[in-house]
Amino acid sequence: MPHYFSEKQSSILNPKKISATIRGKKFEFYTGSGVFSKSKIDKGTELLANSMIVNNGSKVLDIGCGIGIIGIIAVSLFRADVLMIDINERALHLSRLSLKLNNITTARVEKSNLYENVHERFDAIIVNPPQKAGKKVCYEIIEKSFTYLKEEGTLQLVARHSKGGKDLSNKMKEVFGNGRDIAKKSGYRVYLSVKA
Repeated sequence: MPHYFSEKQSSILNPKKISATIRGKKFEFYTGSGVFSKSKIDKGTELLANSMIVNNGSKVLDIGCGIGIIGIIAVSLFRADVLMIDINERALHLSRLSLKLNNITTARVEKSNLYENVHERFDAIIVNPPQKAGKKVCYEIIEKSFTYLKEEGTLQLVARHSKGGKDLSNKMKEVFGNGRDIAKKSGYRVYLSVKA
């Protein structure tokens, strides 16, 4: 059976709407089988959405965008120039539906296996990494992010601290030479490193 980080999904897609209030604003998203956290917004993504640091009008890469939560919030609240990428074709389809649902026409959605089809640099790369895909994949996201960030750009990543998050945080500090926690809740932490 395919994972949510697989390219193709075999289950029947019955899209359904879910809603969440993020930073005081109500959003709706389409979700369905074959994507991460299909029945509700997971606690990690919710913490990341509520605490991510995005400047108005900045360029943001939402890597492993899933149903589009982070990208949609970045556009809606910060007028960010967002590129949403995922390997999962169903996630991309649902992201596009969610963009329409939230009347967003400016975000771009593209299929990419990690950074494979990314050819620009960003002010922020924001990710809830696919920890079930293994540490190697998560480390690759962190290591390569440095190349795709502008000077003073940030990598912002959420994980359960006691379930591999501490290792990811240490990897970020190793790659960037700095790192700090910007949020903590329900065992999750959002880690931030700056390309200095």
